[in-house]
Amino acid sequence: MPKIGNSLRSVAALALIGALAALAAGTANAAPSRHAATTLQGAGSTLIAPAFATWSPAYGKARGVEVSYSGIGSGGGIAAITARTVDFGCSDAPLSPDQLAAAKGVVQIPWALTATVPSYNIPGVADTKLRLSGPVLADIYLGHITKWNDAAIRKLNPGLKLPDLTITPIHRSDGSGDTFAFTDYLSKVSPEWASKVGNNTSVNWPAGVGGKGNPGVAALIGSTPGSIGYVSDAYVLQNHIAKAQLLNRAGRYTLPSVASIEAAAQTVTRVPADNRMSIVDPPASKKYADAYPTSTFTYIIVPLQTAKAHDIKNFVTWALTHGQPMIRRLVFAPIPRVVLVAANRTLAKVHS
Repeated sequence: MPKIGNSLRSVAALALIGALAALAAGTANAAPSRHAATTLQGAGSTLIAPAFATWSPAYGKARGVEVSYSGIGSGGGIAAITARTVDFGCSDAPLSPDQLAAAKGVVQIPWALTATVPSYNIPGVADTKLRLSGPVLADIYLGHITKWNDAAIRKLNPGLKLPDLTITPIHRSDGSGDTFAFTDYLSKVSPEWASKVGNNTSVNWPAGVGGKGNPGVAALIGSTPGSIGYVSDAYVLQNHIAKAQLLNRAGRYTLPSVASIEAAAQTVTRVPADNRMSIVDPPASKKYADAYPTSTFTYIIVPLQTAKAHDIKNFVTWALTHGQPMIRRLVFAPIPRVVLVAANRTLAKVHS
């Protein structure tokens, strides 16, 4: 596991997390105020949906507030909170300046950290045995590489028996934060991708088949021999599909793990005022030697002014403290101290 910060910073981080945990514990044990909501409703990112499957029942038991969540994709979550049909939205893609303006008085708070993962279905190639690089992955999705035994793939995988099988690239058909992170990565490793396709929650895909949400993409990968797609690691685990090793800029083939995601998050040394961050494709240095290249933050989007401010703030504080270790098994890494400070500072602005 990478070493993050020196001992002094670690003590400060523990102190901050302890203070937030105490706040969350106090609010969790307190009787609901007479203005407290009995239900919080959210929608958006399917990447964060497995976390809600753990968080919602645990928080309901601790606080007596029901948190319901619908995984409709990050684009749907942004649209829902903009229309105020939900109490909060969730997106793995940070809001653009135009989206922030259209949503009229919301803030985005980074509250979870994981990765979107290239996953494949190649008969005869076991889980984690396939190696890929960013440029090769971009060429697959550009439609330049169409067979699994292409010379460029064989070069990365000496000794691996790759079939003469057509590649079926699978992508998201809905507005997706996973797509944002994935195309952000492809744009950084491939000048052609950056100029022809670009980076967004929805793009014009040069090749492939679309699936709705992480569940839809994972199902298509599992049922389509020769396919490759991108999903959050929680869905790889749940659907028992294979994931590829991905070459980082430091020259190491890496797999998604709490440690490799934490290593990628070390690239964040300061958080901008709008909390908009990208941690894909970390630099080629010893500090990021173990970093997973397609790691990403995910955000909760809440109104600055809402009648449910009390309950929203309690829930987000709880998720940033008690909720973090609960989702570690789903390959969500702890929020770094610098991001935790920014998240708490932004949350403090929310009011009724």
